[in-house]
Amino acid sequence: MNLTHLDENNRPKMVDVGSKEETSRVAVASGTISMSQDAFDAIVNNTGKKGPVIQTAVIAAIMGVKKTSELIPMCHPLLLSGISCDIEELASLPGFKLFVTAKLKGQTGVEMEALMGTSIGLLTIYDMVKAIDKSMIISNVQLEKKSGGKSGDFARKNLEGNI
Repeated sequence: MNLTHLDENNRPKMVDVGSKEETSRVAVASGTISMSQDAFDAIVNNTGKKGPVIQTAVIAAIMGVKKTSELIPMCHPLLLSGISCDIEELASLPGFKLFVTAKLKGQTGVEMEALMGTSIGLLTIYDMVKAIDKSMIISNVQLEKKSGGKSGDFARKNLEGNI
């Protein structure tokens, strides 16, 4: 298997996507953060000392998507057409699950952008309530689905076999 980020001299390179067809591309990533009941309650009740955690995490996730090419060496700067975030409260954990969707019409995918946004959003939650709980765990940052491009569509199946 040839790695696309290595040239004929085995040196790193950025893939030339100039000849690829523009297609609509969408990627959705998710991740979870688990925490103490006290930290969860502070977020839900908006009583944390650093301000509104969920709103700040959404803004951070959007910024993370937009800054991906500055932090991941082989990612192309992209003209994104849309970014959206959704956070589910997981009272039984306790914790939260963050979903980030990135969209564009272009020559390369947005999977890394969705994953980066998810990671940054979850790290922001950690940062904002670490004074309450330093033992929080960020887990399962993963691509949920993607569409568009040469490799086609992908959708992760959950434990019940559903998408």
